[in-house]
Amino acid sequence: MSRIHEALKKAEQERAAVQPVGNPTSLPSTATEVIPRAHEVSDDAPSIFKHAAVAPQSGNLRRFEDLCQQCAHPHWHPDPNVNIFSNPALSANAAEQFRTLRSRLYQLRGSQQLRTLLIASSIPAEGKTFVTNNLAQAIVRQPDRRCLIIDADLRCSRLHVPLGAPPSPGLTDYLLGEADEVSVIQHGQDGNLCFIPGGKEVANPSELLLNGRLKTLLERVAPIFDWVILDSPPLLPVADASLLADHVDGVILVVRAASTPTLTAERACQELQGRNVVGVVLNAVEQSQGYGSYYHAGYGYGQEEAK
Repeated sequence: MSRIHEALKKAEQERAAVQPVGNPTSLPSTATEVIPRAHEVSDDAPSIFKHAAVAPQSGNLRRFEDLCQQCAHPHWHPDPNVNIFSNPALSANAAEQFRTLRSRLYQLRGSQQLRTLLIASSIPAEGKTFVTNNLAQAIVRQPDRRCLIIDADLRCSRLHVPLGAPPSPGLTDYLLGEADEVSVIQHGQDGNLCFIPGGKEVANPSELLLNGRLKTLLERVAPIFDWVILDSPPLLPVADASLLADHVDGVILVVRAASTPTLTAERACQELQGRNVVGVVLNAVEQSQGYGSYYHAGYGYGQEEAK
């Protein structure tokens, strides 16, 4: 017993000798001091936690101007067939419908927290990407309104196509911890529209959406923009859209006129129970029905003829 007592006393003296001066329970001055390096992560740890442990992070982003100075500036080549506001040959009524949608969203914002939006649909080819792109175009045409659109369809990223933008680096690269937010944000034309593409293909999109990095990304970029709009996969074939809906303030459901079955739309609404569904967009309505004609080429899941 005396030997045990002596050993414990000696260990206590050694700890006291190396104890730092000041408060012994003080935390490291920066968060990076407690993040393990790559070689300190166990080989048998889940891959999503390995990525999170070594993820780079940019400095504080406080202003839109600061972001624009640091982010990528590729030259976009927008597709005039699907960008309503840049092609006078397309229906003026369609552009007006997006202005109306923009106004309704601002009205809703007057009574609730509404800055991050998910554009969802029940099945493929209903026009999520079309709505995401043109709603953002309508927003940034207002003075001093800033919008970030994110391609969160990690299974079939297509939002870069109508923008004519590079597809990577993008969201998957950020979620994998291989890039920070400044590296994946593009500012490709004059104005206040920014874009995060889908990034490289991955085999585990649902797992990436659950690793906590998406929440961090939205918390960091949302204060810089008036709106952050996410384009998502369809609700019914995969679980990704339901996961994304947990990270946003509101969800818009896109339904394609004379195409989406009623029961299918009802099932999509059931998938969104408990989330803040702020409204429904009826896409591709014929001009004879009084809402204008939306020209929509098929991007995304499967092929579709343009109307």
